[in-house]
Amino acid sequence: MTHLSPGAGAPGVTHGKTPRKAALASWIGSALEYYDFAVYGTAAALVLNHLFFPEDASPGVAILLSMGTVGVAYVVRPLGALIMGPLGDRMGRKFVLMLTLFMMGGATFLVGCLPTYDQAGLLAPALLVLCRVIQGLSASGEQSSAISVSLEHAEEERRAFTTSWTLQGTQFGTLLATAVFIPFTLFLTEEQLFTWGWRIPFWLSAVVVVVAWIIRRRLEEPPAFEQARAELPGEKPATPLALMVKYHKAAVIRIACAAMINTVNVVFLVWSLSFATSVVGLERSTMLWVAVLANAVALVVIPLAAILADRVGRKPVFLAGVIGPAVMMYPYLSAIAAGNWVLIFLFGAILSGCFYSLANGIWPSFYAEMFPTRVRVTGLAMGTQIGFAISGGLTPIVASAVAGAEGTNWLAVAIVVSIACLISGGAALTAKETKDLTLAGIDELHTTRTEAAELARLDRSASSAGSSR
Repeated sequence: MTHLSPGAGAPGVTHGKTPRKAALASWIGSALEYYDFAVYGTAAALVLNHLFFPEDASPGVAILLSMGTVGVAYVVRPLGALIMGPLGDRMGRKFVLMLTLFMMGGATFLVGCLPTYDQAGLLAPALLVLCRVIQGLSASGEQSSAISVSLEHAEEERRAFTTSWTLQGTQFGTLLATAVFIPFTLFLTEEQLFTWGWRIPFWLSAVVVVVAWIIRRRLEEPPAFEQARAELPGEKPATPLALMVKYHKAAVIRIACAAMINTVNVVFLVWSLSFATSVVGLERSTMLWVAVLANAVALVVIPLAAILADRVGRKPVFLAGVIGPAVMMYPYLSAIAAGNWVLIFLFGAILSGCFYSLANGIWPSFYAEMFPTRVRVTGLAMGTQIGFAISGGLTPIVASAVAGAEGTNWLAVAIVVSIACLISGGAALTAKETKDLTLAGIDELHTTRTEAAELARLDRSASSAGSSR
């Protein structure tokens, strides 16, 4: 097999890198995905626990049920990764980006159309879970494809910065999803909020879908991907999933463990909001402003963390982003329990906006560079989605369970977060630093002699079969 530098004389490659266009396409798609994900989480904490489950349930039980629907989307994400990852490595990054765009947007819009428990009984939560399943399948391919597109279009010395725009979009979508509920909680009566007001944020996703489609349809596939696809055997294809399972399992496991850092985000955005409003009795709209402030700070910290990672390396920045939240979760939840607004805002901004954003801003490049181009979307999707399924799927349920029937044991929740951070940091320590490598060098680093020999053999077999015809 002939190995060329990405984009240099690659068969079928007719265009060069477009880092700005790729960053913008990744940003807008991630904004949609995480607007949809976060708007559901916010709604689950504020209203869905009242609207889609029996009213005679205790506050702790109602929160547990609504947190369970939040977790469903995370649990199905590994299944989506099995589908979307290989599609991204075979059909193209752009193909998956367009497919997931309409899946996520459509499912979110439909949530706003669902009947409530009072209107449809058990059918209401069943339909809610179905929409969350579609969201989970979509999210599993969206982010890994967007990250791969931006990484492979990026200038070599700015890969962490360019891929960080995917997470910038995530933060903006999360901020928008939280902020959009504020006027509804401020200016609508509780009856208006619970009858029709909660539906509007879900319907607004249709606007973002249209904007994202306009931007993404003009995006070209990265030269590095086209080169890798051209070099894969054609007659007996070595599927990305087969290659990933056979040669890159360790990287998938490493990423799955490192992705446990997502536990911090789930507790901060979802469980703590339920704890503050349903248990402590703090004002809904003011608590939403805490998340808005933290996400606003993150919009500044994420690119700075990525610039730092391009200079000093991915691992030290990521590890700082793991240790900080493990410590700061204790004073943050304590401030909520005490109802101290000054400390809630201060610790929330430090915990999520500063420390968590260090890890959140550079994991796209850190994780994606653990795989060669030919299996990048598949490996990245599987690793992150397994980690997100565990952290996002189980954390809301575990946190609600360890907090007790009344939901007051915040210390146990903080301990759960610290354990998740230790797992994440330990996994990151086993990774190789890739800051100084080119994409071609990363491909060589992660390609064993056995894998190269197998690909070469399949390539010769395909060439021989073609010649015989």
